Amino acid sequence: MDKNGHERESMDKEMAKTASPAKDDDDDDDQINYRGLKVMPFIIGNETFEKLGAIGTLSNLQVYLTTVFNMKRISATTLLNVFNGTTNIATLVGAYLSDTHFGRYKTLGFASIASLFGLLVVNLTAVFNNLHPPHCEPGDSRCIGPDAGQMAFLLMGFGLMVVGAGGIRPCNLAFGADQFNPNTKSGKRGIDSFFNWYYFTVTFAEIVSVTLVVYVQSNVSWSIGLALPTIFMFLSCFLYFVGTRMYVKVKPEGSPMISLVQVVVVAFKKRKLESPEQPWITLFNHTPPKSINSKLPYTDQFSFLDKAAIITPEDEIKADGSAANPWNLCSMQQVEEAKCVIRVIPVSLTAILYHIGAQQQYVVFQALQSDRRLGKTGFQIPAASYVIFAMLSLTLWVPVYDRLVVPFMRRIKKGEGITVLQRIGVGLFITIVESLVGAFVEERRRTSALRQGSAVSPMSAMWLVPQLALGGLAEAFNAIGQIEFYYKQFPENMRSIAGAFFFCGSAVSNYVYSFLISVVHRMTEGSSTGNWLPEDLNKGGWITSTTWLQHCVPSILGISFFVLVGIGTKELERAALEWKWRRRNSTNILLD
Repeated sequence: MDKNGHERESMDKEMAKTASPAKDDDDDDDQINYRGLKVMPFIIGNETFEKLGAIGTLSNLQVYLTTVFNMKRISATTLLNVFNGTTNIATLVGAYLSDTHFGRYKTLGFASIASLFGLLVVNLTAVFNNLHPPHCEPGDSRCIGPDAGQMAFLLMGFGLMVVGAGGIRPCNLAFGADQFNPNTKSGKRGIDSFFNWYYFTVTFAEIVSVTLVVYVQSNVSWSIGLALPTIFMFLSCFLYFVGTRMYVKVKPEGSPMISLVQVVVVAFKKRKLESPEQPWITLFNHTPPKSINSKLPYTDQFSFLDKAAIITPEDEIKADGSAANPWNLCSMQQVEEAKCVIRVIPVSLTAILYHIGAQQQYVVFQALQSDRRLGKTGFQIPAASYVIFAMLSLTLWVPVYDRLVVPFMRRIKKGEGITVLQRIGVGLFITIVESLVGAFVEERRRTSALRQGSAVSPMSAMWLVPQLALGGLAEAFNAIGQIEFYYKQFPENMRSIAGAFFFCGSAVSNYVYSFLISVVHRMTEGSSTGNWLPEDLNKGGWITSTTWLQHCVPSILGISFFVLVGIGTKELERAALEWKWRRRNSTNILLD
């Protein structure tokens, strides 16, 4: 074996040794009282009731806007897409304010109250007749839509809900994970299980929303049906504030985004400098003593950013070891934190494609034009309740995955198990299968309706279950995988922004999906083949023609791009281990 072969072999052995395990439970942090599972009833209870409130309102808004506000289906769908997109984009603002100024506890408290008032305003539009248009019978061409005042009041409620969701969504997961000690084995395992069981509990709450709440809205009264989510949100706020004294409240360290900008600016200023031969030794490597961020190892990727940490004669160092001017000199820790954020961007792009492929906006309208009777009984399942099958699929799979699949894979792969990236990739693939099944079912529904000559197809709406179940399975793999990936890749002081990344992918997909629907609607309007997206779905073979455009194509592109991202990420993991070997090797040389 040649010299390089011996060196590589020795480095591999050293890398295996230096992959240090987590601390034992005896080494718990004495300064912070991590209560872990003890505070989960308050945090998960808060999020459960918040979801009961938010989903209980949002899941049936399409029907509410078309039946109570007399909006056309295409207008209602577009409005909700814009609303959902804006809600998800607002998570970036909420994450920034949380990580920079207020901290997660205060942000969650304020956002919960804003969401409560938003749900109350939407409820009032159903309670008072002058806040919504006159009732209109189905098929009546003389329906009166909402006036400017009524629409403004409704949008005010939506605005408050945007503020609420913008603060709650990026912070709740990170706030829950803050309650576990990340430096112990039990703490790390607690965090891993927290992501799965958090999603399980929240999904269970969503199931109650789309069954009980939606049934009351559709069959009893919109006033009572929209009051229930408001009551649930009040209980959410109550539970959250009850546990105040028990929470671990991580204080914000200032804007983490400014640190990222400083790295880019300084790297550009020093772009003409030559890169050092051993950057892990020579780069400026100061870490503030009270920083909540873990010390990151040096990595070779994006080495052009390393120049931001090169010390020049003009750079001044303070007595405490920090840079006198952070706009002229950055630390290696700052550079590595910037690299962490850059590495996440490619995966977030695949997330956008996943969300486009996973959109189920028209399932409610498909259910409305299908036979919704339960068996031979006269009971009709509300159209908005069919998404329960996606939630049931996710809810049933998460415990199986967490308690059976993960331990089994860890035994086979000697502790590694299924990686987060593999989990995300599986979700992308299932989305393609879901789209194909959905196209087949819609073609069958439409054909049977045209054959019978009625607006409502004799096909049972239960035929929608397979595609919805596949959608829930895809979400269990991809969505939970994304959240875990972002949380683990971002520095500790950017955990809220990590949560916002997931919702930003969903936001962009909402806007793109809305754009695609508008383009298809306008391009096919008045064509010889008929509009692909008419008010009556039976008059346009929309889903068979647009499934490939809106679902399969984004998913195929996403999974192809994801393979390339996965290859690059494997190299990053090895680069981090190589840094540990280099550092130890170089230390030995200096000692010799």
